[in-house]
Amino acid sequence: MPSSPKFFHSRLSTPSASRKTILLILSCLFIGISGFIFGLTAPSSGYLCSHSISEPRSVRVLWDTNSHDDQDTSVFTTGKKRHKVMGFVGIQTGFASIGRRRSLRKTWMPSDRQGLQQLEESTGMAFRFIIGRTNDRSKMAMLKKEVAQYDDFLLLDIEEQYSKLPYKTLAFFKAAYALFEADFYVKADDDIYLRPDRLSLLLAKDRSHSQTYLGCMKKGPVFTDPNLKWYEPLSNLLGKEYFFHAYGPIYALSKDVVASLVALRNNSFRMFSNEDVTIGSWMLAMNVNHEDNRALCATECTSSSIAVWDLPKCSGLCKPESKLLELHQMDSCSKSPTMESDD
Repeated sequence: MPSSPKFFHSRLSTPSASRKTILLILSCLFIGISGFIFGLTAPSSGYLCSHSISEPRSVRVLWDTNSHDDQDTSVFTTGKKRHKVMGFVGIQTGFASIGRRRSLRKTWMPSDRQGLQQLEESTGMAFRFIIGRTNDRSKMAMLKKEVAQYDDFLLLDIEEQYSKLPYKTLAFFKAAYALFEADFYVKADDDIYLRPDRLSLLLAKDRSHSQTYLGCMKKGPVFTDPNLKWYEPLSNLLGKEYFFHAYGPIYALSKDVVASLVALRNNSFRMFSNEDVTIGSWMLAMNVNHEDNRALCATECTSSSIAVWDLPKCSGLCKPESKLLELHQMDSCSKSPTMESDD
């Protein structure tokens, strides 16, 4: 990934797609939130995108290094329309996670295009798997087939490596902002059980702060935990002090926060080895409002749980491919109604 990318180009994954089709993909009607329905179905939302079932949805976002403009924000003056949604949920995934994606598509994320569109229209949120690239041709060929079959990806022009997750996360927020005009941008991992209807309700709440960092915040002196040795570089830097930041499996940034990230040059803030620490340190520097919500890190399904994963044993679900399927068979996970008294 170039050290100072200047410009995004959004391009459909289908080679024969015309520019007109691209504009149609990126167009969407904004009506306003009309309320939500509690119960077994996902809540109704006023953000309704007019996608045709035949139109491709997967998009590749490329870095263009040919621009001589020194401002990284030049991409947002292209005049292209963006989807208007309440939230964009980017499900971070990798080339070794085919099984996880298969399980997700059998649980809370529909595998068919019509089902995914219905979920998006009912929640006011868009959902895409986020993945980078690799030099392994066989893996790229397999990904191409999966994109053609399910058409639910946003592909980034950045090398897919665990050591580069902070860079991928920043690229994700920039790409999501370029393609979607959302109130919130949600980073989620592919090994959590999510209730999209309840996430929609959470994002739709009235807030007094326009710059919001929403997540299950870490509390306590985690640097003394021997199981969290990967924090050591940061703990050394901070003199063993701990700052408030969200667990990595899922968190959300409001549009004003993402707009500020987009305006940053890629080398403006320090990158740490861990993505959640990196984003948390940036949020601290930007002085945003931290909103702690424990429903985003529930260890079991309840009437208020939004995201379920095995905290603190695993960063996500332990053995997610099978655990996702097991949870979805439980009425308390997939069918329990949302209590109206929950925040």
